[in-house]
Amino acid sequence: MGDPSQPACRLIRADDTYDGKQGLTYFCGIAAETVGSKGICMHLLTIPPGGRAKAHMHESHETAIYVLEGEAVALYGDRLQHQIVTKAGDLFYIPAGVPHLPINMSDKPISAVIARTDPNEQESVVLLPELEPLADAAIARLMAAKTASS
Repeated sequence: MGDPSQPACRLIRADDTYDGKQGLTYFCGIAAETVGSKGICMHLLTIPPGGRAKAHMHESHETAIYVLEGEAVALYGDRLQHQIVTKAGDLFYIPAGVPHLPINMSDKPISAVIARTDPNEQESVVLLPELEPLADAAIARLMAAKTASS
């Protein structure tokens, strides 16, 4: 029989979901709340066509994203002035304290595995409503450019 003082390995099936402060629905995964993790959380995210997160940052933890399928545009920076396109197979790193938001500008869902260095997934999420007008303007420019190139 095993030693009850030893931590146990845990299996999570990503069947349940929760709504994050960022405005997206996440599949439950590895977190302090689900398995008692101490330094990491990891979950799955699907962003529907046309979906986007609210402008936010993770105040005190880093984020690593692996895109499983689809394509997203990430706006990031103090004024969301930078953008990067992530595609299936890409790995994307977001340092702690960097404002950002993902956008699905396609007609297909995007799925990604997200890992963070804070086991309490939503604890250090800081919404940045003052950046929403900048996000809306950037998205409008991206949509106009997409339409013009079609």
